[in-house]
Amino acid sequence: MARRRKGDAVSGWICLDKPYDLTSTYAVSRVRRAFNAQKAGHAGTLDPLATGILPIALGEATKTVPFLMDADKAYRFTIAWGRTTATYDREGETIAASDVRPTVAEVEAALPRFVGEISQVPPAYSAIKVDGERAYDLARAGEVVELKARTVTIHSARVAGAPDDDHVVIEIECGKGTYVRAIVRDLAETLGACGHVSELRRTRVGGFTEDSAVTLELLEDLGHKARQSEALLPVETALDDIPALAVTDEDAFRLKQGRSIVLVPRQVEAVKARLKPGSRTVSATSGGTVVALCEMRAGRLEPSRVFHLDKSGDKPDVDYGRTQG
Repeated sequence: MARRRKGDAVSGWICLDKPYDLTSTYAVSRVRRAFNAQKAGHAGTLDPLATGILPIALGEATKTVPFLMDADKAYRFTIAWGRTTATYDREGETIAASDVRPTVAEVEAALPRFVGEISQVPPAYSAIKVDGERAYDLARAGEVVELKARTVTIHSARVAGAPDDDHVVIEIECGKGTYVRAIVRDLAETLGACGHVSELRRTRVGGFTEDSAVTLELLEDLGHKARQSEALLPVETALDDIPALAVTDEDAFRLKQGRSIVLVPRQVEAVKARLKPGSRTVSATSGGTVVALCEMRAGRLEPSRVFHLDKSGDKPDVDYGRTQG
């Protein structure tokens, strides 16, 4: 007999506003305890020194994590001029200093070089594995870490402010695998200056934005399960870019059993019109609730991930735009 999981069968997403100096793993643990959830995970690590959007999946939502890992992200960060550190953030040891203070106009003129598909070398202090070891562990041990350049996509970059001559605030929209600290390193080098990231905030991951974010304090203060459920976003939140197809109860039952279903021509055409180039993934729904993620092949839907969710009514319209911290 299979061992019963400890905790409650809670499913959904929490759009967490992660505080400063907290690891993503510990944030997941706090949220899981708050809900007494059987299972939890996050969609993309956020550095302890960064704040902002950390989507946390509970229960059946963990099956959709891979689809959010590839989602576009947005960041707002502050560059402090005058000092380059080993980690390219404010916690690192100073390795170079300069009196050069680039103007806003100079930064704006240089930013277009960092938009589009660019080649970027990740920082040595990163979680990338080198011969089975994390790069940051090797760097902290004093070893020279040489990481290969990789292609990343930056959709947009703009100067959002300049509090004083020593700082500039930048906002970017980017694809997966982009390192803000590497952007700052390369931008400073382009401008003949020294600089590091003094503040970093992630403002969006896919469809998860600051408007729907909640803090750990608010989540834990809600206390009662009925109140906590108000903060839960549907499992489907991570599937915004995947076309959804409503199926009959009979077809939903077949999919849940791992069996494929046949689509009529009009369904095939409707789905094809919404599929991204090169994608076959379709979200099958019944009664407004996701039943399975499927691959469409030769006019059939073949389930690849099956969900076990109750058909839930409309969620309360709760405004969590008042994030704290």
